[in-house]
Order: sequence, then C-alpha cells, then structure tokens
Amino acid sequence: MIDSHMESKLRELCRLLIDQEIARIVVEPYDRSRGHWFGGGNLVAGPKGELYLVGRYRNQGDSRTGVARGTRGLELAVFRSDDQGRSFRKVLALSKQDLSLPAMSVLSIEGTALRWNGDRFQLFVSTEKDGVGYPRPFQSYLKSGTGVWSIDCLEAESVESLASATVSPCLASDDPEHIHVKDPFLFESDRGLMLLFCSHPFNWTCSNTGFAHCGSAGDPGRPTYGFFPRGNVWDVAIARGTCVVNVPKLGVFAESDLQLMFYDGGECVRDHEQHAQSVERPRGHSCEEIGGAAWFADQQWDRPHRLSRYEPLFVSPYGTGCSRYVDVLDRPEGMYATWQQAQQDGSQPLVMNFVSREAIESVLAPSLP
Repeated sequence: MIDSHMESKLRELCRLLIDQEIARIVVEPYDRSRGHWFGGGNLVAGPKGELYLVGRYRNQGDSRTGVARGTRGLELAVFRSDDQGRSFRKVLALSKQDLSLPAMSVLSIEGTALRWNGDRFQLFVSTEKDGVGYPRPFQSYLKSGTGVWSIDCLEAESVESLASATVSPCLASDDPEHIHVKDPFLFESDRGLMLLFCSHPFNWTCSNTGFAHCGSAGDPGRPTYGFFPRGNVWDVAIARGTCVVNVPKLGVFAESDLQLMFYDGGECVRDHEQHAQSVERPRGHSCEEIGGAAWFADQQWDRPHRLSRYEPLFVSPYGTGCSRYVDVLDRPEGMYATWQQAQQDGSQPLVMNFVSREAIESVLAPSLP
C-alpha cells in the first residue's frame, strides 16, 4: 500500500501528463464539427525507435438509428514519426471493407491498439459487425442497421504490410451481460501480454472494463469481465479503461511496483438535462466522457485504488469538457500522452503532450519538509 502523500504524487504525475492547456493537436478529424474525431488508439515505438500512432476516424452518426445510414467509424489509420513525435505522416489506412470478414460486414470501426512484439507488428481492432445477432430471447434489443462489437487481430512484419494481412477473430462474447467487446488496449504484465477491453451489455446501459491474458501464441485466454468496478459518483455509469502504464521507479516510488490505469467515466450513458439550481459541470456520457485514473500495486488487478473517487481528474477546458481515450507511452527520453480533447466547435481531435524524464523525476521526488 502507499500513503496519502504518495497518492498526491500520483495525481501530480497524472496532471503533468494530461495537461489540457499545453497539449497540441497532432491529428485533426475529417471535419471540425460535432460528432467528428480521431483517436481511440495508442502510441508505440517501432524496432528502430520510430513512433507509430494508431487510431480511428469517426464522422457524425447515431447508433440508435442504425450506423449503416452514415459513415460513422469509417477508417483506421496509422501515422509514423521519425522525430520523436514532433511530426507525423500517415502510412496506413484501412476501411470498413478492408476489415470485414466473410459473412460479417463491418458497420463501424472503434478502438484500436498496435504492438511491436520484437518480431512482428500486431494490430488489434474493434469493429461493429452485422451478421452476428443477439442470442435468444434478446433479439428484439438489436436495433435495425446495427451490429455486435468484437475484437480482431492482424499481424505483419511491417506496419505498411498490415494492409494485406489476414483479419483474424480475437475476442467476442455471446453473453448478454457483456455481448459487446471493444476498445482494446495492451499491457505487458508478469504473465505476458494482457489484452484489456471495454464491454457493454445487450441494452447498452453502461460501460465496463475487462482483460484477458494472451498465451505465447497471442490468443487471449478466458476473459475476466468487470475487474474495475464503476464508481459511486461521477463515474457511476461508465468506467472504461484506456491505458495501463508502470509508474516510473523514481523518487518516492523508487522501490515500488505500481501501475496507473487511465479510464473514461460518466454519470450516465445518455446526456440528461441538469437541474437549474444544481452545480453546473460536465457529467460525462457516451461519446463525451471525462477522465479519471486509478493505481494498482504489484499488478494485483483485483485491488484497484481510485485517484478520482469524487470527481474527474481530466476535463477539457473547451466545449463539452470531454477528455477521453488517454494513452501513455513510456520511453527513455520521457513519457508521451495522447487523448481526444473536446473543442469549442464540438469536434475531438487527438492531442499530445510530452513530459521529459527530468520533469517526471522532479514531480516524483520527495517533498521538502
């Protein structure tokens, strides 16, 4: 366990990484208007130290009326940087048709995760597919024009050659309590690769976080659903993990083995009108979540400790306040943080903030008496 002083240090580190004021836009959405964004992915280092940024473009669309009526999650894209994140160029684009399986067409592309395993690139992608259906007696809950979410995997020797890689099913569920699995993110644990993900029930009333350990072949084992329970205040309806990263062994944490998990939260799934006399605040809802963080000790995933029990840690100063899909990459030079940030025009571009190793060490250093 850690004391309150160490917890305050973790909050300082979180706010240093997710600095809403100095973050810069690195990928614009296809339109600067409500319902358009880019993100939901991660940043990873390649074999020669180059950086790859993966995410998906989303255009306006409403799943309640059928995503087949619009473009919605229309493209998975990977960008490359050869100058430590100062600039990026697109090197891969995959459409819904590219990611479709026989007898299962992709209706929308959602969260993605890219990994270099020392030999090959692995690309995990969640898509909404038709041709699946709900189990009995829940068929009537599946709205016309919509499908079921699941996670697939592609592997290739280079990012560019992922364009011709086979799309292989990776993780799916037929249990109504968590029939939709999506938004994969990855962590190299003591037991090997962990595939973490978001899940939704058949009636889309909440968002939850689960994980599965992958074996040497890369196939996920039996999933653990809902290991990170939803909170009791601002995140009572949504608690969707997006990133797990080891706390640097610096300063007061030099002898600790701690992990930080960033997550998206919300008080409700659909936006509700606020009472005229209540404290006005971003409450978070589907597609407009706000952010929090938690810590684990020694990779004990069944013992999460929230750093954001009563209120979110991350709120955009613009628009709806939405701040979501945080990802953090730890490199020798420092830590790179990316996330989707609400803008005044309603869009959500992907923003980035880099924090040097020296700045991190300064924040985690013991405080002077």
